[in-house]
Amino acid sequence: MNTPGQAKAKPVGDKKIVLRAIGDSVSKLDPRTMVKNPVMFVVEVGSALTTLQLVRDTLHHVGRFAFGLQITAWLWFTVLFANFAEAMAEGRGKAQADTLRKARAETQAHRLRSDGSAEVVPSSKLRSGDVVRVKAGEFIPGDGEVIEGVASVDESAITGESAPVIRESGGDRSAVTGGTRVLSDEIKVKITSNPGETFLDRMIRLVEGASRQRTPNEIALNILLAGLTIIFLLAVVTLQPYAIYSGAPQNIFVLVSLLVCLIPTTIGGLLSAIGIAGMDRMIQRNVIAMSGRAVEASGDVDVLLLDKTGTITLGNREATMFLPCPNVDETDLANAAQLASLADETPEGRSIVVLAKEKYGLRGRDFAQHNPVFIPFSAQTRMSGVDLDGRQIRKGAPDAIAKYIAERGQQVPKETQQCVADISNGGGTPLLVAENGRVLGVIALTDIVKGGMLERFNHLRAMGIRTMMITGDNPLTAAAIARQAGVDDFLAEARPEDKMALIKREQAKGKLVAMTGDGTNDAPALAQADVGVAMNTGTQAAKEAGNMVDLDSNPTKLIEIVEIGKQLLITRGALTTFSVANDVAKYFAIIPAMFAGAFPQLNVLNLMRLATPQSAILSAVIFNALIIIALIPLALRGVTYRPVGAAALLRRNLFIYGLGGVIAPFVGIKLIDMLISYLHFA
Repeated sequence: MNTPGQAKAKPVGDKKIVLRAIGDSVSKLDPRTMVKNPVMFVVEVGSALTTLQLVRDTLHHVGRFAFGLQITAWLWFTVLFANFAEAMAEGRGKAQADTLRKARAETQAHRLRSDGSAEVVPSSKLRSGDVVRVKAGEFIPGDGEVIEGVASVDESAITGESAPVIRESGGDRSAVTGGTRVLSDEIKVKITSNPGETFLDRMIRLVEGASRQRTPNEIALNILLAGLTIIFLLAVVTLQPYAIYSGAPQNIFVLVSLLVCLIPTTIGGLLSAIGIAGMDRMIQRNVIAMSGRAVEASGDVDVLLLDKTGTITLGNREATMFLPCPNVDETDLANAAQLASLADETPEGRSIVVLAKEKYGLRGRDFAQHNPVFIPFSAQTRMSGVDLDGRQIRKGAPDAIAKYIAERGQQVPKETQQCVADISNGGGTPLLVAENGRVLGVIALTDIVKGGMLERFNHLRAMGIRTMMITGDNPLTAAAIARQAGVDDFLAEARPEDKMALIKREQAKGKLVAMTGDGTNDAPALAQADVGVAMNTGTQAAKEAGNMVDLDSNPTKLIEIVEIGKQLLITRGALTTFSVANDVAKYFAIIPAMFAGAFPQLNVLNLMRLATPQSAILSAVIFNALIIIALIPLALRGVTYRPVGAAALLRRNLFIYGLGGVIAPFVGIKLIDMLISYLHFA
């Protein structure tokens, strides 16, 4: 999957990212930064204390200098490695932000004055409400809405995809992004953002991590880790009086080493990196997450609501056939349908004109001298048409046309009523055409379901997510599309308030609800949903309301979004399990070493048969630092997600990361101890 403006995601070990992360890991030693991570802040304070003790011992020529120096160095390395993990996660976002900045070049804009003339101004001078004209080959100077015209637009600078997209006025594909280029035709754009507030600016800030807020789950885990740290801190502080009483007093190097090895430094050092990496994985899949909370919530989604038009279907219903009433010639029906659609600028209206031309050879005609009166479509009448040379031609929804002709003493033939029902049951949308109060026949419009929908919805079902389609269509049409797409349920004839009410009902049941949509009418529901994924091809209102924007405008991208959210939660749980199990093994390395001199009986707890008390302590501290570095790739990539139940997932976590967390320190500390003893470092 392409990243925004890139051919592929930056690898974990990218040289530039690593070099930048090394520098950042040092700058993060600032206590004002470190205090945000209580566990690693305690390690930093401990490192500072051992440093002061080392200087004091050196000046007074007391203590074991080599042992103290090594302990102090590895404690500082522990802090640096934790900072390095976070800096690596942030570094990939900064690298992507640098790429995005290249798309934010200063451009010249043709701003329209009130009299219709144009003036050339820098794009930085544009303000919300300004109207600009953009021709083929020119860059769109800022975020906005197309208010006139239709054009092909190259959005590869934003999405990384080379295929151009169509942007046009009057629909749900009217939003354009600053920095993209018009390939054909000409459009007028109303600017909707001020300098520094564009979608591209927000993307840059988000991928850099500057706006990342800690999620509730992450805050709760931080509180737990801080609590454990305080408990172990108290235990270590109170341990010294007992040590003095027993005749085995400990120096600051041993006490700090014990504290650092017992507190959950592994997960404490990697927690921030896991959260940042979760948002980074969203970017890699061309999804801009507005907050870490949204990424985390996506891992617990129960219900997915999808808008039909433009989300499940391609968005433009096309005329596929003309079905005349008994005793009506098909060409006469096509001619009347085309006349009624000549002033209809909707995709459906244009498709009717094209079908009549291609199938029956009916061409555009000059009606200027006939003084035609075109009747535009309105939500109240749900009809459109034309009055021409005494002919009153209307096309519209079946119930609207039925009411129209009933007022003129006519009714829809039974054969035509059955035809309307058959089209609706088949997933199509029927329109009736009438002339002078008499029904001529039916136009069949077909919604085209996007490819691969059935398979992807089956995948969502396997993940335990219920899918619901929302549409303004009648129940028959909605049911047919729902069957074809493979969704679990649907809501027909839905208004914006109906979508909101549905989401609130599901949330009242304790469900986490996700919704994808692209239209202005989807905005309230996107804002209400726990996870609101707006399509990049949609309106500005939809993108502002959602807490995620899918740059690929793929409604089933939620599969990847949910997998990333679950992967984030699973990774955090797996590494927490590993960290806790890890501490158990380190306990058996240090505690026996501390008191073995005074109480030889404690040697029975020296399960690893470590050489000396000093080598045991040093080995544990070294392992404690190195394990953070070893786990950075896992924290950044995440634990592989598989759609299994919670019980199976818990067993897997305990078997792999719990058991691994116990075994790894025994093996690692023993090997380090052997090396230290061989090199006479302790």
